[in-house]
Amino acid sequence: MAPKDGIPARPKDGILSGPIDGEWRQRRAVRSVEGTTGLLLTHLASRFRGVVSRFEPDGVVLRSPNTGMERLFRLLPAAFAVGQEPVTVVRPAPARAASGPVRTASGSVAVRAAPARVARASRILVEGIHDAELVEKVWGDDLRVEGVVVERLDGIDDLDRVIAAFSPGPDARLGVLVDHLVPGSKEQRIASGLEGAHVRIAGTPFVDVWQAIRPAVVGLSAWPAIPRGRPWKEGICEVMGAESPGRLWKQLLGSVRTYADLEPSLVGAVESLIDFVTA
Repeated sequence: MAPKDGIPARPKDGILSGPIDGEWRQRRAVRSVEGTTGLLLTHLASRFRGVVSRFEPDGVVLRSPNTGMERLFRLLPAAFAVGQEPVTVVRPAPARAASGPVRTASGSVAVRAAPARVARASRILVEGIHDAELVEKVWGDDLRVEGVVVERLDGIDDLDRVIAAFSPGPDARLGVLVDHLVPGSKEQRIASGLEGAHVRIAGTPFVDVWQAIRPAVVGLSAWPAIPRGRPWKEGICEVMGAESPGRLWKQLLGSVRTYADLEPSLVGAVESLIDFVTA
């Protein structure tokens, strides 16, 4: 083209036909997505694939659905992919205050400024420390309002003697939460015949209370099958790459937020026992 005033004209269709930050760069822009818990992401640089576990000051922690391994990644632009789409992950916006009634982790309406209640004589017994911690996390607010104490059994082999020593009565009811309460199991044989007007035994079909946590909540499609005869928690730790049951349990418990993260069989069992001992 002929120059105009001594300056060459810009070709209409050449590589300089538009601004550098124009239409081409706009086509390469990626969208931002909130890193909600459970969102499956791929870190593009390392190809690590995992679900969002939590956010740390330095970035986001992803947990592998297959091994349970966790890794921390910085929140850089276009550093992740959802499916095949590159995205920029951002921290979730702070939750707005609910306009309706506040709910507890169990789904009950929270009682504001409730005075401390003297503990009832009635009790709920659970098999172990993990059962107790899970019940406390989800139903603790409800139990404190009702004045119900949860105590550990450390197994149910001596359940008949425990019940006899407790001396259940109209004002001292006893609820017992049992794992693996299925026909033909040792637990079912022990529980058989121990229920009465003031004793209720309820449970789940699971070998361990860990299984009452929905597997998707901890990044699994299903709880791994552990061969018969091998300690179940030991097998789960190996599959998930955990150093010890205690450390893995902290991770599992930390993943539970509300009753919706638990299997319905556990939710139903616990709530039936609460209703029973507070009737």
